[in-house]
Amino acid sequence: MSLLRADFDFVRELVLKRTSIVLDDRQAYLAESRLLPVARKFNLKDLSDLVTQCRLHPDGAEALASVEAMTTNETSFFRDVHPFEALKHHVIPALIAARSSERRINIWCAACSTGQEPYSIAMLVREHFPQLASWQIDIMATDVATSILDRAREGVFNQVEIGRGLPAQLMVKHFERTTDGWRAKDYLRNAISWRQLNLVAPWSGLPSLDIVFLRNVLIYFSTATRRLIMDRLVAHVRPDGVVFLGASESLIGVTDTFTSVTVGRSIAYKLAGRS
Repeated sequence: MSLLRADFDFVRELVLKRTSIVLDDRQAYLAESRLLPVARKFNLKDLSDLVTQCRLHPDGAEALASVEAMTTNETSFFRDVHPFEALKHHVIPALIAARSSERRINIWCAACSTGQEPYSIAMLVREHFPQLASWQIDIMATDVATSILDRAREGVFNQVEIGRGLPAQLMVKHFERTTDGWRAKDYLRNAISWRQLNLVAPWSGLPSLDIVFLRNVLIYFSTATRRLIMDRLVAHVRPDGVVFLGASESLIGVTDTFTSVTVGRSIAYKLAGRS
């Protein structure tokens, strides 16, 4: 069931059009492994049949499932540790002081995948900042893939997923055992609002943001698309808001409207001219 070159070219053009994610030639094998389950789901005999259906019905269920299958959903709890330590020791304490009259903090986890990142933030707030129980803490988690958001919203993780980055004491405290693995307790799931959002499509309904986790997603876009996303973000981040990117990501050559700052052992970004 190998993917023909012409079919792979069609798939990556479809993905580029829908998400602006750039797939290079080396990812043809990855496309095969991710699209095979899609072909089986729709009872198609091979990948060629799947691509044919996508060509015939570019807005159909097969095309949507194929695009979602090609988005990368690699994530883990408290990924890379340092950004979460920066939240705990620096960012949230500073916001508590700055927002004492408003008593509200808005957090956006963009490209949240299966939800480990927003669940990690929700646990961190609950564990270390009991004084925020009377505040309005809005954690909004978005992703382009609706099927992935459904998984995140359900909050069920298998044994491998739950063991990646989540300390045992937090697991038994904030999750409950199920036949399928471990499920986030109701209060944890209710702390997060989930919605579909394509970073390259028009944004709507975003509040003024205090903390943005835009981690490990810009690397999949062209420089022009990265610039578009960051330029849009300017209108939503508050003057003292903080943006976290992935450990291997940088805004050098992308934009000068944000500047890097050291926060503990992590690098974050603020609007230029803010310390």
